Amino acid sequence: MTQVTESICPAAEAEAAPAVQQKTLTGELLLLLAGLAALGALATNIILPTFPDMGRSLDVSVKDLSATLSSFFIAFALGQLLVGPISDRFGRKWLVLGGLATFIVGSAVCAMATSLPQLISGRVIQALGVCATSVLSRAIARDLFDGAQLARALSLIMVAMAAAPGFSPLLGGAFNSLLGWRATFGLVAALALLLGAHYLTRLGETHIADKRSALSVADVLVSYRQLLRDGRFVAPALSVSLVIGALYAFFAMAPDILMIGFGHSALELGLLFAATVFVVFAAGLLAPRLAQRWGQAIAARAGIVIALVGSLALLLGPEDFPFFCAALTLFLLGMGLVNPLATAIALQPFGKQAGAASALLGFMQMGCAAVAIIIGANLGLSTYTALGVILTACLCSALLIFLAVE
Repeated sequence: MTQVTESICPAAEAEAAPAVQQKTLTGELLLLLAGLAALGALATNIILPTFPDMGRSLDVSVKDLSATLSSFFIAFALGQLLVGPISDRFGRKWLVLGGLATFIVGSAVCAMATSLPQLISGRVIQALGVCATSVLSRAIARDLFDGAQLARALSLIMVAMAAAPGFSPLLGGAFNSLLGWRATFGLVAALALLLGAHYLTRLGETHIADKRSALSVADVLVSYRQLLRDGRFVAPALSVSLVIGALYAFFAMAPDILMIGFGHSALELGLLFAATVFVVFAAGLLAPRLAQRWGQAIAARAGIVIALVGSLALLLGPEDFPFFCAALTLFLLGMGLVNPLATAIALQPFGKQAGAASALLGFMQMGCAAVAIIIGANLGLSTYTALGVILTACLCSALLIFLAVE
């Protein structure tokens, strides 16, 4: 087995043994984990182009429909904190399958909704189901892989999670035009059904019984407290969460910059979002190679620095579209490097607590995203300048915090 070339601390190696015998890192397995990870992001952004038609159908404003996003994120964030510890006690299999089944039920409620409260209820059910697949995709990767293979697996998972928000608006717009807004919920439900069948027949349980932890309210609180007191987890987890917060701030603020500021159409916005996927994908492929050559921590720091350069360029440079694209490319390239590597560093020492660690990491990421978006909307600056400020602040903080990894 290939070893990581740079360790966080000596104790990490002793705790990093995988829960089950390592599997071969095949394309089929990576595709399954990526699908489980990306389903939540896909379900979130795929409905954005349908808001005008959805609002007319339900007789509500587009602004009112924003509640379908906030309710989803709140349920998603809170649900993660429960899913992780439960999976560490009872295993991954039935939580994954139950989560997918719950998501399908929520999608059906959304598709049949005749009022905004019904739609919000369906979105909450969706989130409570899909939070399990998002958390457990990382935990399953930690169960199966270690070292360089774990970094490679997480690279593709992170690429999928970044790709889903990029491509899903185009997909949602196409389905809305052809079949109507309700069809988008049918599409994500069908994808969940396929993922469940693939998981059940090709993978199944990965967290073996003798590695499972006890479960009680006290145990859960102790587990999270231990993780929050362990610098091996907190430093890389908070660092990567700040980077993800910056990414979500971009997704939230880019429509105003591109459509109102630069005058681009909704289709052009969707195409630009789709183009960002290729930058993140290239970075995801590069990340494990740099980790093998330089070590995970050095490669992750390099990613933060690259993203910070892009953020500073956005903040200090001219407000024009070509420069915006160049600065954004640097930011996305750095983000695509640090995301999988810092995630691997955060999870590496915690094989027995992989579910809890993954859940807490997901909660921190959603929290940083929410805070970044709220602050950006209330800075009293132009959207372009506010985005530069938020990205720069997040990346500077991430770099300083990540230095604690050493």
